[in-house]
Amino acid sequence: MVRLLKDESIVAQWQKFLEEHCKSEIETVALSYPEKRSLYIDYWSVDESDPQLAEMLMTQPYKAFFNAEAALKNIDVAVENKLDLHFRVINLPDTDKIAIRKIRANHLGRFMAIDGLVKKRTEVRPKLKVGAFQCQKCGAVIRIEQEEDVLKEPSECYEDQGGCGRVSSFKLLTNLSEFIDSQKIEIQENPEGLRGGAQPERISVYLEDDLVGEIAPGDRIVANGILHSMQRRRGTFRLTSFNKTMDAVSIENQELAFEEVEVTEEDEKEILKVSRDPEIYEKMKTSIAPTIYGMTVEKEALVLQLFGGLAKEMPDGTRMRGDIHTLFVGDPGTAKSQLLVYMSKLAPRSVYASGKASTAAGLTAAAVRDEFGEGQWTLEAGALVLADMGVACIDEIDKMEETDRSSMHQAMEQQEISVAKAGINATLKSRCAILAAANPKLGRFDEFLPIHEQINMPPALLSRFDLIFSILDKPNRTTDMELATHILRTHKGGEVTENIARSKKSRHTKKEQEELMKIAMPTFDPEFLRKYIAYAKRNIFPVMTDEALEILKNYYVDFRSQSEESVTFTPRQLEAFVRLSEASARIRLSQDVTIDDAKRAIYIIDQYLRRVGMDRETGKFDIDIIATGISHSQHDRMRTIMDIIQRLCNEAKDGNALRGDVIRESEIEGLESSRVEDALDRLKRNGQIYEPVHGKYKITEY
Repeated sequence: MVRLLKDESIVAQWQKFLEEHCKSEIETVALSYPEKRSLYIDYWSVDESDPQLAEMLMTQPYKAFFNAEAALKNIDVAVENKLDLHFRVINLPDTDKIAIRKIRANHLGRFMAIDGLVKKRTEVRPKLKVGAFQCQKCGAVIRIEQEEDVLKEPSECYEDQGGCGRVSSFKLLTNLSEFIDSQKIEIQENPEGLRGGAQPERISVYLEDDLVGEIAPGDRIVANGILHSMQRRRGTFRLTSFNKTMDAVSIENQELAFEEVEVTEEDEKEILKVSRDPEIYEKMKTSIAPTIYGMTVEKEALVLQLFGGLAKEMPDGTRMRGDIHTLFVGDPGTAKSQLLVYMSKLAPRSVYASGKASTAAGLTAAAVRDEFGEGQWTLEAGALVLADMGVACIDEIDKMEETDRSSMHQAMEQQEISVAKAGINATLKSRCAILAAANPKLGRFDEFLPIHEQINMPPALLSRFDLIFSILDKPNRTTDMELATHILRTHKGGEVTENIARSKKSRHTKKEQEELMKIAMPTFDPEFLRKYIAYAKRNIFPVMTDEALEILKNYYVDFRSQSEESVTFTPRQLEAFVRLSEASARIRLSQDVTIDDAKRAIYIIDQYLRRVGMDRETGKFDIDIIATGISHSQHDRMRTIMDIIQRLCNEAKDGNALRGDVIRESEIEGLESSRVEDALDRLKRNGQIYEPVHGKYKITEY
């Protein structure tokens, strides 16, 4: 193999290029050797200097890289140790970037780039590079370079290496052999590049030496490497169909948000022009699911969620999330799922999952044992990890198993997922906004029941959502007429479009079609909106003005001081104000969070609390309804009833409190009998009291 690849004229070409253009970079790497063992070269610098070498890199990569590394050894650098550096090329031209599903036989053997997200990875393992074999007849040590996955032994005891020249059996001496670190990763297509429910395709990529150990499942990367085929086997039989794999030359991390959304100069001019429109907020709202009637507040919240706030890294190492989590709870047929599907297609880097069909492993991460890991446990990223830096849309979140749902707590607040399974301890990033939908347990949403009683979700998880909207379906002649008109006109527009497209002699005109489809046309088409969001996320990092800060501070303090008993707000809501204000500024492409942005955040949170955070008994906001599932007034009532039961138990001969006595004593304390009965049932459900005899209560002792 060495004899086939070695070419002194090509070595000389590379040496000339390296000495003229890369001498300072080589010296820099030499100072950090052996911690740094790679020289990274931009493809375009090779192309500008020597197009012939650039062409060889793409078409004959094994030959080009072998001779380039041989030339690197000839470069004279003033260091004690002789350098053994890897030659790595980055920033390949777009023409040589290929989608995984478009790799064909004619691409094999070429140097190409593929981008995607890391789905799985194996542990780092030592791989034999040069095997030292001892002849069992004469004891000579024969060295053989290993080029394939299968161990290659000497066919005889070679005389040119001091052997006896006889056919012999050999023993591998690991202490005299040379090993190199190796790792295998599996790259999956980016979900946003898939349309129409296509299953994402995958490819295995082999990493060696200093490329290993740096990549985690869920990372978005560009892998530059040489595509080749690998023999498939069925038992002892070798098949004629091969697997496609890649030997990585270099890895580029895609850290920028929405890097895959390309924004041209013309797009940028249009984006900046649109951002100055005074009607920008209204137009953004009408661009979200225009086929769905109404829901103005919900659509405004979704726009803010798409843009998101700023994630902040604190000096002590803590991270404050900027993503906005939203939950829709509502009556059947109110287009919750339709909104989620629309958002999953609109938002760059989005993943859609249904709670009923999702497990904790599918949402967060799983330890799997399969052929990829060759029987060892490997880590596989789930939906929340794959949606990193994007939006995770989870429909029917209330239908998830309780054990699976509990895994979301850390993902929502810390935006990390810790995995401790099968000996694997890892922390994966899930920096995504969560948009979820849930149905009430009783079929329809009841405004007078606490929200946690209506959804099969624990209060601790509910409190992690920045916004919770109840979507009600109430009969109202005016709104029903407008809704019916909107739906029917949308359907008619669709019918006319199909009729014109498919019928040979259509009676309908294009003008009629355009008139009917007006109501279903978004102000900004989805492609432009994706570019607008990507541009804002990349370039706009707003800072709060003193006036906006003062408004939010005063609102928070004033609201909390309204009641000394119940907690109307918590610091978690204050952080939600900040995130929404930052998102509002981003929509205008403003680097300042103004008073108007703060007021918009206050308005949206006010709307959310009026629907799900109000104590119907007192008519006041009470965040405890969401955070703990019980309002402050209910908590006080239950405490009073517990005291009454304890007192009656102490007075009774049998040590039990009669239900009738409890209700009567509670009425003397000023409590309504219906509310007392509800409280008794709740206390019994919670296990705080029990019935040793029917109709008699006792306090549960822990």
